Amino acid sequence: MRSIYSVKVFFVSLIAVALVIFSAAGADAIIMGGAITNDGGAGGSFYKLTLPLGNLYGAPNSVGDDTFQEPNLYGFDEEQNITVTTTLTADIGPDLTAGMEVASHYIVFDPAGSLRIQGYVDFDADVLAIMTSTSTMSDTDFLANTGVTYLNPGLRGLEFNDSAWIDGVFLNRVNIDFSASSPGDYIRVLTAYSVGGELTPVPEPSTFLLLGGGLFGAALLRRKLKK
Repeated sequence: MRSIYSVKVFFVSLIAVALVIFSAAGADAIIMGGAITNDGGAGGSFYKLTLPLGNLYGAPNSVGDDTFQEPNLYGFDEEQNITVTTTLTADIGPDLTAGMEVASHYIVFDPAGSLRIQGYVDFDADVLAIMTSTSTMSDTDFLANTGVTYLNPGLRGLEFNDSAWIDGVFLNRVNIDFSASSPGDYIRVLTAYSVGGELTPVPEPSTFLLLGGGLFGAALLRRKLKK
């Protein structure tokens, strides 16, 4: 009986250690949420998308040119915690210089017909810069690294009657006022280092110590029970 009990204790210890590792390595949501606060009764909502994109129109896993055709505001996370190697020009906020570590996110508003909305999107880190023009978005597509096909029509980005800005109180929030038809409105938001943003998280050294300690403790307990 002791032998069976010791085996059970050993495997329970392994499971407990594994759960600690996965919880330490797991990535939280990077876009934390958002909302449409006014859409004239169109019934739109904010949705965080997962990859690959389930766009309704156009090539699968693509964005940028009438690929959703819905009154919703969408967002998805791009490359996280990447070091900028050259100066990046921003339309809103300061330019980003080489050596800065940023996380990238894409915001989409692609209604079927002409529609205006106001709303916001929250992130898990302060917003550094926003790209709103065709050129700055094209220049930062290398930050994507998502497998998504980024369509780049001449009107990609925002037009003169659209606006996006960093909230003056909640620095991790981008407020938007979009009026769009075809091909839609799109912005790229660059935030500071994202705590939950490691795409391929590696356990901290302390996690490995915990693993070793857990295995050692389980083995020691099993040895004692055998005596």
